[in-house]
Amino acid sequence: MRVLVTGAGGQLGKDVVRLLEKAGHLVLPSDRDSLDITDYAACLKCAQEFKPEAVIHCAAYTAVDQAESDSAGAYAVNAVGTRNMVLASERVKAKFCYISTDYVFDGTANSPYQEYDNTNPHSVYGKSKRAGEVLVQSLSSTFFIVRTSWVYGLHGQNFVKTMLKLGQEQPVLTVVNDQKGSPTYTVDLAEFLLRLIQTEKYGIFHASNLGECTWYEFAQAIFEEAAQVLGGDYPVQVKPCTTEDFPRPAPRPRNSVLDHLAIRVEGLEDLRPWREGLKAFLLELKAGQG
Repeated sequence: MRVLVTGAGGQLGKDVVRLLEKAGHLVLPSDRDSLDITDYAACLKCAQEFKPEAVIHCAAYTAVDQAESDSAGAYAVNAVGTRNMVLASERVKAKFCYISTDYVFDGTANSPYQEYDNTNPHSVYGKSKRAGEVLVQSLSSTFFIVRTSWVYGLHGQNFVKTMLKLGQEQPVLTVVNDQKGSPTYTVDLAEFLLRLIQTEKYGIFHASNLGECTWYEFAQAIFEEAAQVLGGDYPVQVKPCTTEDFPRPAPRPRNSVLDHLAIRVEGLEDLRPWREGLKAFLLELKAGQG
């Protein structure tokens, strides 16, 4: 299969490219240096020259707090850039897979969000990603919209790496305990995307590692698993706090847990529990350090 991957230099994109190539697919990785997705002519030229059968659109403006003061930048990438890639994909009849986020919901629900629950983003980032979803649904004839949450992996900065670093530098860490979600390992998400694009099960999917926890519980698990997998001592004490204790420019959803209704209905293989994904990541991290 010929697959064009945007955002190929990012945390998820790098694993998507690696796993696609490992599976024997012909991949064109593109990043911001090789393809300006805000330029439609450039997107069309890229698609017409490579002629992909599928496009996995990982490119995104993900600086959640910065977006609050840079809405034009967020919409240029997440809405206009997505529209350009969809139109280019349609011209060459390629399937289109758009990576979206839990931030399209307001986080006030008492239960996990299903794919067709009403969206109500409160942050500029969430609104711009929802705008991308609407454009994909409006303009693509063969699309997958995959919402995920709390992503971490070997490439780039993320919560797990930050905790491991701070855990060796500070005796006490204070972590938010009133926001819950599902930590998602990039490799597990990438493997799901590879399976999905080879089907014709178009529509919206929620894909995250199974189960839920708060950021505080996630931090505790990171240190527990790291002590076993990485060895060494993590004497850090983790204390819970509230969202109000750590004010940020962009509002965070209190409930980011995604229900995988579409995966069950479509009979697809689900992602493993989040704690198993965390162990696998730490093993990958250890192998990279060896």
